[in-house]
Amino acid sequence: MTENTIEITKALLVSVDTNDFDNERSLEELKELSKTAGVEVEAILTQKRPAIDTATCIGDGKLSEVLPLIEETGINLAIFDHELTANQTRNIENILNIRVIDRTTLILDIFAQRALSKEGRIQVELAQQKYRLPRLAGRGIEMSRLGGGVGTRGPGETKLETDKRHIRRRIEFLEAELKELEKRRELHRKRRKKDGVLTAAIVGYTNVGKSTLLNALTDAGVIAENKLFATLDITSRSIELPDGRSVLLVDTVGLISRLPHHLVEAFKSTLEEAANADIILHISDISSDDAAEQAKVTKELLSELGCDGIPVIDVLNKCDCLSEPECIKENDTTVKISAKNREGFDSLLSCIAKNLPETARRVKLLIPYDKSSLLNLIREDGKIFSEEYIENGTLIDALVDIKIFYKVEDYISE
Repeated sequence: MTENTIEITKALLVSVDTNDFDNERSLEELKELSKTAGVEVEAILTQKRPAIDTATCIGDGKLSEVLPLIEETGINLAIFDHELTANQTRNIENILNIRVIDRTTLILDIFAQRALSKEGRIQVELAQQKYRLPRLAGRGIEMSRLGGGVGTRGPGETKLETDKRHIRRRIEFLEAELKELEKRRELHRKRRKKDGVLTAAIVGYTNVGKSTLLNALTDAGVIAENKLFATLDITSRSIELPDGRSVLLVDTVGLISRLPHHLVEAFKSTLEEAANADIILHISDISSDDAAEQAKVTKELLSELGCDGIPVIDVLNKCDCLSEPECIKENDTTVKISAKNREGFDSLLSCIAKNLPETARRVKLLIPYDKSSLLNLIREDGKIFSEEYIENGTLIDALVDIKIFYKVEDYISE
């Protein structure tokens, strides 16, 4: 009989503080990312330096100091809070004798675990292949073997060239697949615009409660966990606003500081839902000490995606975790909520209705019987909530499309 045991991944987190960013906050995020990936953090190694060491990132002397700790605790993985080159990875592995990855590789691993849709999986693999390509050259002599055997001798391709060619081909294939899916999504967007469907994109830092809010408002059943990047795939659900209009809520992938550019590029088609929305709901965790910095990261990326000019509502989530929530003031574009406890939703929906571009108006109309064709016109692009037949005509409570409002405004009833 054999017993199968699952090896626990124990990690050493390594960071160099060069004063380029908030090192302490970045390390906290790296800890959360490790936890999300199912890794146990055993130790943390940091060093202040004027610049990253080109050979080993942190310096081989500093690395050698943790060798006894690695042997003692059974650490089998080192995670660096910086992007590593192929040469740096190889040099560090030679010193520590354990597997070495960087922040980007860790995020990609989490993305690979979390992506459920076809588009999500393609985006993850595309980011992985683009990340691998420039790092093949540093993997050592095993990448430079010529083929051996009949028909492969002589000045043939090295294994490195073959692998690079294979990865480039795969990237081209994945990009073509993604473009097809993007075309389909663009057609859906155009159809929504043509049908007058209003959309609200839910954006924000990872793990601030975006999916929890969507679930609470619509019973969407989206996975909502206290983990980073719990949601990678787009989910959209419709809700009705107090003024009678419907709006499509679209959940998007969470953001994080120092998200590598090629990861942003890979998920651009997902994030572009925000750029095409009629309104953006910017969710932030108001109970977090880093709320202001997280909001800044989100707004910078929204600007990069071309979202300037789209109305934004700042939705301050997790207000139930504050000791004095009354200190936070609300206004026309800022609301306080608790998605978990379903508090503040009435204010949120009213705020959305107030800030959405006017596409329809809710009014009471008395339509004379000889103008009854107007009722069908209202139904085509609007909604009739109630109708009553009285002596002078049909009394209705209706949501009237702004394009035909001029045809019915003479029949507004008090």
